[in-house]
Amino acid sequence: MTMKDASGYDAPASNAFAVTPNDSSNLTHAARALFVGSGGDVKVDTLGGDTVTFTGVASGFVLPVRILKVYATGTTASSIVSVY
Repeated sequence: MTMKDASGYDAPASNAFAVTPNDSSNLTHAARALFVGSGGDVKVDTLGGDTVTFTGVASGFVLPVRILKVYATGTTASSIVSVY
């Protein structure tokens, strides 16, 4: 059986990696969403160019936002996973 890559904007993510928040480096791939394993604040740069802090993100929540960077400074959440 041949697998078809579903890469459109409405397709689910096909890859994931653990995020190490970093103030100077972007993620290796722009995220379609972030899974937050342990809740707290998450400061990010969005694909659209905004810098924003999501405050009080609950453990187990998925942030459905295209993200380029997760900052160390301003992020208190942990066990973050990027899906793309």
